[in-house]
Amino acid sequence: MSSDADIPRTDKRASKIARRIEADIVRRGWPVGESLGSEQALQQRFCVSRSVLREAVRLVEHHQVARMRRGPSGGLLVCEPDAGPATRAVVIYLEYLGTTLGDLLNARLVLEPLAAALAAEHIDETGIEALRAVLRAEEQWHPGMPAPREEFHVALAERSKNPVLQLFIDVLMRLTKRYAFESRTASENEAIEAVDQMHHAHSDIVAAVTAGDSARARTLTERHVQAVTAWLQEHQDGADATARVRGPRRARLEIDAPRGKLAEVLAVTISDDIAASGWHVGSVFGTEAALLERYRVSRSVLREAVRLLEYHTIARMRRGPGGGLIVTQPQAQASIDTIALYLQYRKPSREDLRRVRDAIEIDNVARVVRRRSEPEVAAFLQPNLQPNRPAPTQATARATDDLRKAAVEEFRFHVGLSQLAGNSLLELFLRIIVELFRRHWSSSGQALPTWSDVVAVEHAHERILEAISIGDDSLARYRVRRHLDAAASWWL
Repeated sequence: MSSDADIPRTDKRASKIARRIEADIVRRGWPVGESLGSEQALQQRFCVSRSVLREAVRLVEHHQVARMRRGPSGGLLVCEPDAGPATRAVVIYLEYLGTTLGDLLNARLVLEPLAAALAAEHIDETGIEALRAVLRAEEQWHPGMPAPREEFHVALAERSKNPVLQLFIDVLMRLTKRYAFESRTASENEAIEAVDQMHHAHSDIVAAVTAGDSARARTLTERHVQAVTAWLQEHQDGADATARVRGPRRARLEIDAPRGKLAEVLAVTISDDIAASGWHVGSVFGTEAALLERYRVSRSVLREAVRLLEYHTIARMRRGPGGGLIVTQPQAQASIDTIALYLQYRKPSREDLRRVRDAIEIDNVARVVRRRSEPEVAAFLQPNLQPNRPAPTQATARATDDLRKAAVEEFRFHVGLSQLAGNSLLELFLRIIVELFRRHWSSSGQALPTWSDVVAVEHAHERILEAISIGDDSLARYRVRRHLDAAASWWL
């Protein structure tokens, strides 16, 4: 019988301490450069051993929230994070889910036109120059160089001044890049024609954004994303919209990178290799000795990388006969927590959150209308068939006893619609937004909804489901939009 004695993995106590440290940083307003205390002081504060504290600090450093500096003036210093850990965590999880090309391009069609419209509303001289610089770089392209695909879309999202959109579009472009990596190589003439068409489309979008014409910027971006969709589908070696994202194999590791950074790179590389091999949950990806030989890193770097893989439930190390790095089933929560934490640093406004939420929700309800005859959707539309969504009288009685549960039901209703819509990307994005709202609620002491709020929200849910059940797409969208506006206090 194989032993379950593992190489030291992420301790549950360490994870809890890491979350407490991160929550403290958020409460303080994310004071970059400020020390939270020495290692000894933090041990005393949290009443944990040095080993548990150091494990917690590793997770905090992984999120780039803070870093430990040794020496007389050292301590745990608050950092300015970047989007790297957040986007990598989401991409890894989505790859495991098997995000389809159709899901990816639908998500881009929902979010990128919104980003273009917002960019036109917020554009300034600096933004105009940034976008035109991307266009000039595209003009320098020639055959043999990588196609300049994602830079423009990331730059356009930045001009939207909406940090939620920026991060989500960054994730979408990373996934698009992975599809493009696998795309059938075009001939030189085809490549030149494709880049010329892309550049022309980008130039038109920039002109509309620069002119402040948000409607035209939105329309042109929709057309461009649809053209990208057609190109990717044509060049997927016979694949269709159900083709799934697979991570590309990576080149050798940069062995000169600092230990912490190298462990991050190794964790991503192993994740990609697990995805490329088919993600066989429960299988042994390799023994520790085999992995050391394969990736040519030190034992300390490998074990640091394994801790990150375990944190994201990608794999875990098990000793004994039949042991090694065991492939596991990733869970969404680690990705949601990582990206929500980063967005807390970016401090999106209520309007930022509302804009993205509304775009996703309206697309979701339209997709559910189209799927209303499918058994899963049909069951959701009939309250008496749903153990998780009580009939109105039941919901009203329960809300009387606990109004807080009514707020939870409001979120569950919208996440439930998102699940039925069938786009794993947009579902995850909505869950991230819900998590941000939840954190806002728990930290702000926001008042619970009133009795009349509960009745109104339950009534709105029933009317939305009624419109879906009769296949009235425009009415369902209208009712969702009205409901989101009316229930703003629950969310915001």
